[in-house]
Amino acid sequence: MTECACSSKSESLESQVKALKDLIEVAKAVVSTLDLDTVLQAILTSAMGFAATPAGSVALYYDMKRELSLHVHSGLTADFVKKERWEVTPGGLTEQVLQAGEIFFIEDTEQTPFFNNPIALNEGIRSLVCVPLVFQTRIMGVLYLDDFVPRCFDREKLNLLSILASFAAMAIHNATLHKRTKLMAITDSLTGLHNHRYFKQYFKQEMGRAKRYHKPFSIIMMDVDDFKSYNDSFGHATGDQLLATMGALILETIRGVDVAFRYGGEEFIVLLPETRLDKAVLAAERLRDSVQKGTANRLAGSATRGVTISIGVASYPENADKMDELFNIVDSLLYRAKRCGKNKVYHQESLLIPAS
Repeated sequence: MTECACSSKSESLESQVKALKDLIEVAKAVVSTLDLDTVLQAILTSAMGFAATPAGSVALYYDMKRELSLHVHSGLTADFVKKERWEVTPGGLTEQVLQAGEIFFIEDTEQTPFFNNPIALNEGIRSLVCVPLVFQTRIMGVLYLDDFVPRCFDREKLNLLSILASFAAMAIHNATLHKRTKLMAITDSLTGLHNHRYFKQYFKQEMGRAKRYHKPFSIIMMDVDDFKSYNDSFGHATGDQLLATMGALILETIRGVDVAFRYGGEEFIVLLPETRLDKAVLAAERLRDSVQKGTANRLAGSATRGVTISIGVASYPENADKMDELFNIVDSLLYRAKRCGKNKVYHQESLLIPAS
């Protein structure tokens, strides 16, 4: 063997060893956390560094909807990433990757007849690698690595990238499972709302944030009227059905930034960040109306009779500047509403004149 051939073989071996070392470091980074967002960012950053591409993204895949959801990206314009969800296009590149379950690459998009994604072409993407993230035959998502010039991809590195993809898919699975487990720990199983335990944590957090940034903050507390007699009349199973319906109606009625809780039994709470008392009262009236009408439509037969709620509303800083004081005020307003006729919304100004 010539000296030149030996030297070439040695350099190739050194290159492979370095690539494997890089891969090990990447794998460590990817599996070092159970936070989903951190995992996805680690996958993208590591893969872009490994493949030496200036841009990339990771989208999670939802098989039931055949839909992708963009979660992290780098090196791409705001126009390109503004669409956060999209369906898999029949016959498109992503569908080919999902069906084959293997890495797919394009070295020059302008010389590839089937590549006709106008958004990618407008972005100036000239070469790319699509990596399916597969865990136990289930596709968790797709890793996209993009370049703005045509290029020849190193086949050995692409093979190693498939190993990285296996680590990445396992990390996504573990992080998703961890997130689901954490969510179960703070969720009331009957209503789908957050539970009492999480309310105490979140209330303290949001009250602190309101004080720190001098923002208004409101709390709505509600209780199902005559729930005991409802249970006695129709049975506990129907009572549970009512509470589950309550949870659904509350989530449908409140804003995306508001957070709802089952405080206990038939009591519910909604926290409204950056919301003054007048707006919170309007939100409470919407909830009262939604429950009265919604239960009549969704619960069968005579079980809908008399399903109303009484509500108390209080706000920081209008009514109190301490967490315990604010809670005690909204609690007392709720029970005043129940004592004064039920199916009413009470707030601080309504102590003498009830809200209709």
